[in-house]
Amino acid sequence: MNNRQLLKKLALGTSLIFIANLSSAEGLKRFSVSAGWLHVMPQGKANAFSTSTAVKNGHISTVGTISEEAFINSVDPAFISNDPGTGAPFFAKDVLTELHDTGLLSSFVGDGLGNINATESGTAQIQGLEHWSSAGTGLEADDVDTLGLTFNYYINDNISLQIIGGIPPEVDIKGKGEIYAPLSGHATPTPGSTSDMLFPEGLDLRQDIPITNLGNKAVVSTVRAWTPAIEAQYQFGKSGVNRFRPYVGAGIMYAYFNKIELNSIVESDLIAAGHMIQNVLDNKAGAALDGKISSADPSIKVKTTDAIAPIVTLGATYDLTANWYGVASVSYAKLNNRVNIDVIDNNSGNRLIHSSTKIDIDPLITYMGIGYRF
Repeated sequence: MNNRQLLKKLALGTSLIFIANLSSAEGLKRFSVSAGWLHVMPQGKANAFSTSTAVKNGHISTVGTISEEAFINSVDPAFISNDPGTGAPFFAKDVLTELHDTGLLSSFVGDGLGNINATESGTAQIQGLEHWSSAGTGLEADDVDTLGLTFNYYINDNISLQIIGGIPPEVDIKGKGEIYAPLSGHATPTPGSTSDMLFPEGLDLRQDIPITNLGNKAVVSTVRAWTPAIEAQYQFGKSGVNRFRPYVGAGIMYAYFNKIELNSIVESDLIAAGHMIQNVLDNKAGAALDGKISSADPSIKVKTTDAIAPIVTLGATYDLTANWYGVASVSYAKLNNRVNIDVIDNNSGNRLIHSSTKIDIDPLITYMGIGYRF
């Protein structure tokens, strides 16, 4: 054996002895797992719903038969008409209300059953239903508890990679505010009719039509949340020396949501709104305002977007034995996603209504568990 080979063998042997001694001195375990209580506290606030429908601004629809009450409610309270005989101005809605209360409206233009005849109602040019934002509305995720699981791989005694998971919890989604459809436009009575003689210039329309109240529901929706995360962590102190070892971590969280269930009352409200839109499209604006069933077969589809978010963690471990340890941490993720709600006509496949909002989840996550190193 020459000197070079001898030196190589000595160097290799020395290195192996050094590594073995270092590993033994540090008590380094390459892997660890833990399980415990995971509590998630969303910190985000609700964002307004943005809604659009298949009724474009300027759409003209035949009114048809309409109840006196629904017609009066649709008239702009600020609209001033002029007396055909004297030219004196008056608030049209006030006069219509008085005629209705005295029964004269039905005598002039009605059918005696509380409805305005289709021969009188004419047409309506619709504005405001193409797109609008509902201020003061939105969705917020509720607090949730689940079983948390972590898996660590230690690169060395201080640095590790951690996968954070758990049993995907069912999250309650709470609502805020009430969504209205901001109807506006102009009604033109049938030419030559009694309505035309009473209001030759027509009537301006303005009415906030209630769609659904999110704020008075305990839960608007439930959803299953899958939110695995991976972090790089730095643990202070030294194995076998410090039983209490704080650590910091940073990484990314991936969020996926499925099994979305919508509150049945909200779902019914949205189906009714779908009928309203289809009635307008079918030249039955009066039926739309009266909340009547349309030719459509509306159904609701709810989807959420996936999301990737940064996550940071501050925590600590406490060694109970050489292998067993306790762990506690608090994490924060800047997480948000978007919810899309569509009302689809099953008969035609047309989308009648599309509504969307961003959910700022931004969870604060606490974790307490027991782990084992190996």
